[in-house]
Amino acid sequence: MSVKAILLALLLLPAASIVLSAQTAPNKQIEIEQHQRLATQYLREQRPDLAIPELQALIVLDPENIDAQANLGVLLFFRGDYAGAVPHLRVALKAQPDLWKIQALLGLAEGRLGDVDSNRKDLETAFPHLTEDKFKAEVGRALIDNYTATGDLEKAATLASALLASQPTDTSLLYISYRLYSDLADKAMLTLSLAAPNSAQMHQIMARELARHGDEAPAIANYREAIKIDPKLTGVHFELGNLLYNSTDEKLQAEAEPEFRAALAANPNDEKSLLMLGMIAAKRGDSKAAYDDYTRALQLQPDDGDASLELAKVLVTMNQTEKAQQLLERAIQIDPSNSVAHYRLATLYRRQGKTEQADKEIAEYKKYKEMKDKLQKVFHDMRVESGQKNSDDADLPK
Repeated sequence: MSVKAILLALLLLPAASIVLSAQTAPNKQIEIEQHQRLATQYLREQRPDLAIPELQALIVLDPENIDAQANLGVLLFFRGDYAGAVPHLRVALKAQPDLWKIQALLGLAEGRLGDVDSNRKDLETAFPHLTEDKFKAEVGRALIDNYTATGDLEKAATLASALLASQPTDTSLLYISYRLYSDLADKAMLTLSLAAPNSAQMHQIMARELARHGDEAPAIANYREAIKIDPKLTGVHFELGNLLYNSTDEKLQAEAEPEFRAALAANPNDEKSLLMLGMIAAKRGDSKAAYDDYTRALQLQPDDGDASLELAKVLVTMNQTEKAQQLLERAIQIDPSNSVAHYRLATLYRRQGKTEQADKEIAEYKKYKEMKDKLQKVFHDMRVESGQKNSDDADLPK
């Protein structure tokens, strides 16, 4: 059934709900009932072309008939006659303010007529009360368009995130969210460049942008300048450490650890810096230090799938495979697309003779590894650096 048909079915009110005035003349009452009966019939048959004249005639005879006003407004809306729909929708809403779908349609119609203020007011009022996902998403997108047109990007981004919570794979919503947050970032960067062009924060932003585009040397220089201006700048030591750690230059890689320790000194609960210190310790073969760092990281953030994965790898080297398996299963529960966790779990299952479970995990690994490879190719083709590298890629099968 189409969205239009669903809405009509939801909005159509029974003929029995018509309230007739006690003073209505018998002949007039008969005429009202005839129009009502025909309108109901045509609506059920999904013949709006025939239902509209009946509803119009009915309203002339009985302008207080809220059912007729609402249904006529709906039909005119879907016919594209927004100017004609608005008065009828408003009459129905005034008489019964909790007709949320009617108010949402009214807001949509007002938006298409360019009445920005009324459009926003009605959509904002109706939106929280809507329950049908598709219709709510349509109303939400219209409200986002209103916010964007008036420059209220923060509200638009917040609403986009709320819609994504219930539709996380909706491509149009994902693009809207990307566009909004990109616009917000550009707006913040421009404002900061005008307000404080030589500030530590400006250098930090420049460094992030340069790193994102793969310009390593100038990014590092800007991070160091930001630290020189403000050594306690939030996040700067971790960001620089992450860039250094992922460098192809071994000398630069060696400079990452002091940055993570500086970040941890500024904030002892910096879980991400603990995770990176654990990875550095594991890389140089210090399993004890890696175990301690990963364990502390997980205590701070139990839902960090990366920390679960890294601690599991250390536990395997310590022959604690049962605990490692539990952590790998948890990592996949947190992030089903974690291809490395699938591969590592498959290895443990195979050691236990659980061939069927191992094969399933290998299939998942291949699926998500292929998706990741395609995504990396897209980033490469766009000449955009994702800023993330997986230390496991070297020891995984191609």
